[in-house]
This record gives sequence, C-alpha cells and structure tokens, in this order.
Amino acid sequence: MTDQSSVAEQVAATNNGIKEMGQVPPPFEKSNIHCVTIIGQIEGHVVMPSQNKTTKYEHLIPQFVSFSEDNDIKGILLILNTIGGDVEAGLALAELISSFEKPVVTLVLGGAHSISVPIAVSGNYSFITPSATMTLHPVRMNGTVLGVVQSFEYFDQMQERIVEFVASNSEIAANRFRELMLAVGKIAKDMGTILQGQQAVNEKLINEVGGLKQAMAKLKKLIAERENTYNAN
Repeated sequence: MTDQSSVAEQVAATNNGIKEMGQVPPPFEKSNIHCVTIIGQIEGHVVMPSQNKTTKYEHLIPQFVSFSEDNDIKGILLILNTIGGDVEAGLALAELISSFEKPVVTLVLGGAHSISVPIAVSGNYSFITPSATMTLHPVRMNGTVLGVVQSFEYFDQMQERIVEFVASNSEIAANRFRELMLAVGKIAKDMGTILQGQQAVNEKLINEVGGLKQAMAKLKKLIAERENTYNAN
C-alpha cells in the first residue's frame, strides 16, 4: 500500500509539473545544497497588494532556523532578483543570513536594489551576473513624515546601520559606500548610484562576476573546506 501511495504521489507531482511548468520535472536527487530565492519586493510589516510579487521575511526566518538544524543541508545558495522593499525587514534578513553558521553564497540575477544590497553581501561569498545591476540610494520612507529634527536623526541612524553592515560584510569602505549612496546626477530625480555587474565588483561591493556555475562551484568548495575543518578537529 505504501509503495502504491508513493507511486501515486509521484504521478500527481509529475502531472502538476506538466500543468504548472509545461515540462516533465527531471528525476529528483537529494542534494546537500538548498536554494533560497528573494524575488520581487521584500514584504515587511505592511502587506503588499496581491498583484505584487513579494518575498515575505517572516517566511524566510523560520526556514533558516530549520536549515541550521537540518544536518543534511550543508550550504545555501541565495539567489536575488529584487527591487528592495521594507528597510527593517531587509536588514533583519541580512543580519540573519550573516550569522548563519553554514556556508552561504549569494548570486545577483537581474538586480538587487535598495535594501536588498545588504542581503546580497550577507553571505560568505557573492556573485553578480554581467548584466545585473544594483541601486544604492539613501533611505526613503512613504507616508507622513514629521518635519522635526528627530525624523532626520532616525533616517540618519537607519542609514548608518545599513552602511556599517555593508562595509562589515564586503570589502567596500564605509565612506565610499556612503558616497555612492549620496551621489547626485546619476539617477533621475533622486540621489544614488546604479552599478552594473563588473562595476559592483570594481567597487569591492561584490566578490566576483559569475553565474550559477561559478556560484555552485564556490559553494561546494566552501562546504568541503568546512567539512575538512570539522574532521580535523
């Protein structure tokens, strides 16, 4: 009965794959690498409209706790294609990933803009494809903003948290990152800088230009190094 149920489940999964993806899924083999995607807009404390493609940070937090406890998972490949989103949520995810004990390699596809920049540098090593871009700009806020000194101080403190995190988790200097964030004349009607693939590497924000092949090879190398260290001890 169990075998029949298992076969039925596999058939149902195959049919669903054909229906949803238009293709037969390849044979599944257990991997020690787990892929996590951050796409669309990072949703935080405010629920986005239903037509928006979002990544909910409250969904990712328990996942990373589970990954930490799962001995079968040896490393994480984090793929980003996001316009940014909630500042607090994005920074929380970046802090979570940077404190993850297993190897994490990040790969920027398409773009990693705004608050997703800290997430892109939060792993052990980072890649960006040649055509991908990253937008660095000051903190913004929607809604009512009180025109008082305390509002400016709050924005300044939040911005410095981002600057310090990025500088601590990449090779870019804090002053240079701040300079790129506050640059004028590079973005229409706004302050900031757009960096494309190689430019992000030249600025020492991202480690290397590469795609899936390079990211997977690096992650496997980091996993092997971690395993060798444990075995030696």
